[in-house]
Amino acid sequence: MDWSDMFFQDWQGIVRTVVVGLLAYAVLVLFLRISGKRTLAKLNAFDLVVTVALGSTLSAILLQEAIALAEGAVALAVLIAAQFAVTFASVRSSAFADLVRSEPALLAKDGRYCEAAMRRERITKEEALSAIRSTGGHRIGDVATLILESDGSMSVALATR
Repeated sequence: MDWSDMFFQDWQGIVRTVVVGLLAYAVLVLFLRISGKRTLAKLNAFDLVVTVALGSTLSAILLQEAIALAEGAVALAVLIAAQFAVTFASVRSSAFADLVRSEPALLAKDGRYCEAAMRRERITKEEALSAIRSTGGHRIGDVATLILESDGSMSVALATR
């Protein structure tokens, strides 16, 4: 094994990465501007998956010489078009929206855990307490509501005293 290949192989690979990287980035920005803000909104799990897939695709375009810029641009366009189609259908059909997105879950109310919901959503008390602490609370008794949002984040409303 040649250890020098681990750090530098040739200038052609570096030049390709720079040129294709800049062009792929420009294509992605253009596609995102055309598709609108919702494409990267991360409002639910599906949105998050698309965002991660776009990043992964961009990475593959940059680093895999077997993927031509045109093929990579088409892959980005397919992901964005699929996201657009799903959100378009979700806005127009509540049945379709229910199929592709999850509903928020109430994990705690009035200072008490909703144990069944926490088990169903696979959230531990330690994770819930972490979210409570991040909003200025200290214990479950400080909570009016703790909600697991459809994007996986937790919203905490502290009880007023």
